[in-house]
Parts: sequence; structure tokens; C-alpha cells
Amino acid sequence: MGASKTDLFTQEQNELALLAKAIGHPARVAILQYLLDSKECINNDLVNELGLAQPTISQHLKELKNIGLIKGTVEGVSICYCIDNVKWSQIRDLFNELFDHNPGCTDSNCC
Repeated sequence: MGASKTDLFTQEQNELALLAKAIGHPARVAILQYLLDSKECINNDLVNELGLAQPTISQHLKELKNIGLIKGTVEGVSICYCIDNVKWSQIRDLFNELFDHNPGCTDSNCC
């Protein structure tokens, strides 16, 4: 099968796919959960919390930052990360639209 033809899909479909891919790794889900619970953290906190190597954590943080889910500020030699609340709300709304979509099939014969 050839390369994906994103131009065949809507902007919303492409965005949802990119977001799903970005959170499609359990380490990234764990990072997001940690940030949501703690409000902010420093990279070494995540290393201690998740038990993954610092370069691995940094790569996952980079992916989440590239998609806009998190943001970071430099504090000395450390970076403090937090959830981008605006993007988080947009993402929640996009996924809720998808999950709330119901074609109206209430017939028991519907597959």
C-alpha cells in the first residue's frame, strides 16, 4: 500500500489522526496523566516517576510538545512542562464530537 493521501480526508480527520498518533504510546499517556495530576513538572520528575531513561522521556515530551498538548519553560538548567489548557480543550472537543457521533441506528438488526 502506498503513502497516506491526507488530502482525501477533512482537516478534522487529519488532525484527529495526528492527535491519536501523538497519544498512542503508553508512556505519553502516562506523561499526560502525571502532568494533569501535578499541574507541572521538571523532566527529572518524570524519569523518577516513569522509570524510563531521560533521553526516552525527552523524545516523548518532544512529540507531545510538537502536537501542542504540552508547553515548557526553561528554569535554569531544567525545563518545566505543563498541559496547554487551550489545546487540551480543543482536543477534548474534537474527540467528544467523534465519540458523540451517533448515526441513529437503534434497530437491533443494525450491525
